[in-house]
Amino acid sequence: MGVEMKKYNMITDQPGKSLFFFALPMILGNLFQQFYTTVDSIIVGQFVGEDALAAVGASYSLTTVFIMIAIGGGIGASVITSQYLGAGIYRKMKTSVSTALISFLVLSLVLSAVGLLGNRGILTGLNTPENILPDAVLYLEIYFLGLPFLFMYNILSSIFNALGNSRTPLYLLIFSSLLNIVMDLVMVRAFHLGVAGVAIATVLAQGLSAVISFCLLLRLLGTFTQETDPQKAHEADEEKRKLYDFSMLGNMIKVAIPSMLQQSIVSIGMLLVQSVVNGFGSSVLAGYTAGMRIESICIVPMIATGNAVSTFTAQNLGAGKPERVKKGYLAGVKMVAAFAVGICLILTVFHEAIINAFLETGSDASAFATGNDYLTFIAFFFVCIGMKAITDGVLRGAGDVVVFTLANLVNLGIRVSFAFCFAGIIGVEAVWFAVPMGWTTNFVISFIRYLSGKWSRKKLIKV
Repeated sequence: MGVEMKKYNMITDQPGKSLFFFALPMILGNLFQQFYTTVDSIIVGQFVGEDALAAVGASYSLTTVFIMIAIGGGIGASVITSQYLGAGIYRKMKTSVSTALISFLVLSLVLSAVGLLGNRGILTGLNTPENILPDAVLYLEIYFLGLPFLFMYNILSSIFNALGNSRTPLYLLIFSSLLNIVMDLVMVRAFHLGVAGVAIATVLAQGLSAVISFCLLLRLLGTFTQETDPQKAHEADEEKRKLYDFSMLGNMIKVAIPSMLQQSIVSIGMLLVQSVVNGFGSSVLAGYTAGMRIESICIVPMIATGNAVSTFTAQNLGAGKPERVKKGYLAGVKMVAAFAVGICLILTVFHEAIINAFLETGSDASAFATGNDYLTFIAFFFVCIGMKAITDGVLRGAGDVVVFTLANLVNLGIRVSFAFCFAGIIGVEAVWFAVPMGWTTNFVISFIRYLSGKWSRKKLIKV
């Protein structure tokens, strides 16, 4: 194994420590990713205007669905890669990586074409206000032109994590985030490109990071040269490594589809209820956009911890050590509980200052009220998504996808149906009242499956 993986080995080191120090770079990296999308909104809101912020917000729900598809697909691929890594079968591990990269490159090109052709129709179908529709369409057109780079960047990050290297994606995210912010300011302040400038900055920053990431991955894969078991080394010498393996793709798809659903559930929910929020006008949408961006930052440590638990589970099951998974799960519970308390305190105390950062001084009062109401309510419920994320992480890492998929579908159904049914009665608040209801129900269903222990007997790879 490479030097990067030996400091905290998830197969041999103390579970809590190895999980925490593996999850930490993922959390920091994802925070940087959310940080620059938040800065996008602040720059647009402060220097272009309330309508421009609403236009980016209307686009954000749709773009996030596509990126979450990439992240979920990467997690599906990473489970197979992690299990081969845990079993010490490096030749097949490399085949799983190349199979994933080729498959998702093709998928990204297809999704890019779909987005370019359908973005206006989708925005219109979501009742996007007419005064912001042109800017929203322009933002999406630029975004979808660069989607293959954005998509592959997230897939590559998932593969690095599967190989036990969560630091390289962190460094690349810091680089791309800072570059994106600088380019935002140049495009918006110097060249006065408005919404288009923000989209161009995002595509260029992540496109460059994707190219660098691919080069670094090739270098890392070169460090895996000798199988850990003599018999496996002999078998590797006898078997020529494949560039693409359809059977591996089939196993990846089994995990990738529910993983895409799990990763996308928040984004799909936001997209489907976007028409509810849009119906209240662009000022409410601007406030909702600000609150939604903060929520996206707050769920980062929860989702990242769940993804770390997934990799931890996959590697230990590949190594034949299911008892370590339960210890890792308990460590994950403590981590998300601590994060939830800290987030609740910060939002309760500083919610007004946070929302004010997104909106011009002269913005409509309903924009400020919507953002503040959103944050003060949701602040108390992030532990729910934390518990959901780590429980789903165990099931996903084991390849136990049926109940996992059902739980996430129920989550989505609750969020969408409640928002649509009650927004006309209690107002836009129905959109965020539904969020913890979905998270909690998802957790309960997945936790019952976790307690059954059946996930530990799933086999995705042949050792």
